[in-house]
Amino acid sequence: MRIYLNLSAAAIALACLTLPARADDVPTLQVEQVCHGIVNQSGGSLTVGDPKVAFDQCMAGEKADRETMIKEWSTFSTEDKRHCTAETRMGGESSYTELVTCLEMARDVRNLRNDQAKALASPTGKPK
Repeated sequence: MRIYLNLSAAAIALACLTLPARADDVPTLQVEQVCHGIVNQSGGSLTVGDPKVAFDQCMAGEKADRETMIKEWSTFSTEDKRHCTAETRMGGESSYTELVTCLEMARDVRNLRNDQAKALASPTGKPK
């Protein structure tokens, strides 16, 4: 009975780890890995020879992008949130810059298509 309970507890814990977060929840990404990669690939060219400063600049940029995304979060559709969050997390390195760009592009394309559909539906061919 004890083994069965331990296995059940382990299965529940594993399921909780693998379940996706609700699309309405602002995701928390681990951006340190992508910032280290940027600094390593730049060869220190982002700053004059100080990789720590370049890393800190990258992290500050990611923090600013997360804050922008939080402010705009309600303007994105649930479908776009789910899609862009999953796409951003693919491959292991996640970036708020990538996520907010995906969300903004998806929202803007949807708005453009809606405007075009309204224009085509209008008798004058112009948006209402």
